[in-house]
Amino acid sequence: MNSRKQKTDELSPPPRLSGKPRAKAKTIDASPKLMSLTEAVPLSSTDSPADWLDQLRLDRRVSEPYYLQLKRQFEALIHTGALPSGHSVPSERDLADMLEISRVTVRRCYEELRNAGLLVTHGNRGGTAVKGVPRISPELSDLKGFSDEMRELGFAPSTRVLTREMVSDRMAASMFNRTSEAVFLRLVRLRFADDIPMSREVAWYDISLAPALADWSGEGSVYDFLRKECGLILTWAKQTIEAMASSPEETEAFGFDAPAPCLLLKRQSYTADNRQVEYVEGTFRGDVYRYQIKLGV
Repeated sequence: MNSRKQKTDELSPPPRLSGKPRAKAKTIDASPKLMSLTEAVPLSSTDSPADWLDQLRLDRRVSEPYYLQLKRQFEALIHTGALPSGHSVPSERDLADMLEISRVTVRRCYEELRNAGLLVTHGNRGGTAVKGVPRISPELSDLKGFSDEMRELGFAPSTRVLTREMVSDRMAASMFNRTSEAVFLRLVRLRFADDIPMSREVAWYDISLAPALADWSGEGSVYDFLRKECGLILTWAKQTIEAMASSPEETEAFGFDAPAPCLLLKRQSYTADNRQVEYVEGTFRGDVYRYQIKLGV
């Protein structure tokens, strides 16, 4: 008498994905190189919805749990555009059947991806689709804050304050050309667009020029607060852009599994009479940002 085949659990040998529902998957006999960001292949207009499954692989020889292997490979597919925004993914049950693994494993993977803002539940039946990360190309021309820039690009900005403290910092003082005893407001903030983490910034503000900042919560636009509450308008800035790998704090904040390429923007902002109010170092996701610079003759 035939019996229904049991699904494998986290400790059982994983299959190589076939991309075809309920087809028996092959077990990996050699230790393959797991898919990286550069290996994910975008879907073409002729691809069927299941074609992207052929790019997934699980490896029983590594200590990494199956749900993390799946999560990392979903992230690679999403970040490279191989699995585009709005594309539906199989239900927990269907994907578990396709891979012959536990449904609990798939559920945990999907939960991790939802928490990272990469999957979203949609429709009346509660299906799951790719939310993805936005691709933005702001122009480097006018001095503007993160909130204003995101609104201009059609996104809803928000902020999470990680650290807010009054400090005397020699490094900051040197950037402001102040003595080492000068007091600054130091803010560490995570900035979001449509609830997706876009940048992590560390900023210092000269309290002697804007005393009201001492009572500011750090939420929202500092440029708006300076204009409305302190009577200060920042009119120009010196800014540099560097390539860098995300730090451990930034890797965690952006939901990366490993350090990834980012852009580091350093900005010193001034009023019209050349008083420096702000120094900020912002780390922006390299998989999201592509800056445009308008050149003229």
